[in-house]
Amino acid sequence: MTSFLENITPVILTFNEEKNITRTLKALSWAKDIVVVDSFSSDDTMRLLKEFKQVRVFQRSFDKHAIQWNFALTETAINTDWVLALDADYILQENISSEIEKLQPSKDIQGYEASFLYCIEGHPLRGSLYPPVTVLFRREKARYIQDGHTQRIKLEGKTKKLEHKIYHDDRKPLSHWLQAQDKYMRLEADIIRQSAWTQLSWPDKIRKLRFISPFMVFIYCLFIKRTVFDGLYGWQYAYQRCVAEMILMIHLLKK
Repeated sequence: MTSFLENITPVILTFNEEKNITRTLKALSWAKDIVVVDSFSSDDTMRLLKEFKQVRVFQRSFDKHAIQWNFALTETAINTDWVLALDADYILQENISSEIEKLQPSKDIQGYEASFLYCIEGHPLRGSLYPPVTVLFRREKARYIQDGHTQRIKLEGKTKKLEHKIYHDDRKPLSHWLQAQDKYMRLEADIIRQSAWTQLSWPDKIRKLRFISPFMVFIYCLFIKRTVFDGLYGWQYAYQRCVAEMILMIHLLKK
């Protein structure tokens, strides 16, 4: 009986991911073909990619996440029906790989959504604000659309949830995280400004008030998401999310 894994091509986008990419690829040892679209990394990412024989690398200058992902889906000669779309810091543990291997999707199932265990310095937290993502899907009709600073997959049909979680384990330095948050939150601030009050989600309505969201996020992470029980790693995560919200507030205060 053919394993479902044989009909899946993992796809990863990279840019300066030397701290993450080896761990991610080692967890995909089952894959016969892995597509990586790199945005001309200037660190050791390209050398590390060459250590994995099943990896095919394409380089393309980055413009938007959705465009980059659609390029990966349509311009890299993927020959499997299914794609496993991963960020370079998504680590598949053995339990979720085994779950995927045993899947037998009916024709009406177009994709599978995964939740995440967010890690700080390799330590998984009890909870986080990181949302579920549709990571496994049929390639033929899948297309990405831009959604704020990131992207969202558009599928025609049903999706199901995977039981096990993927580790989100970014080991890049704090300076990289701060630069990324400044970029992301600038885009989020533009969207919040341009949207009518009735179009905003309740978190964005709180953000539009401009002053209280950093403190609410800090408390929410510690006590609702229970990161207070994760020791210093949980406090670090709560402070990170608070800082991210403060960066957003600064951009919202700009005219």
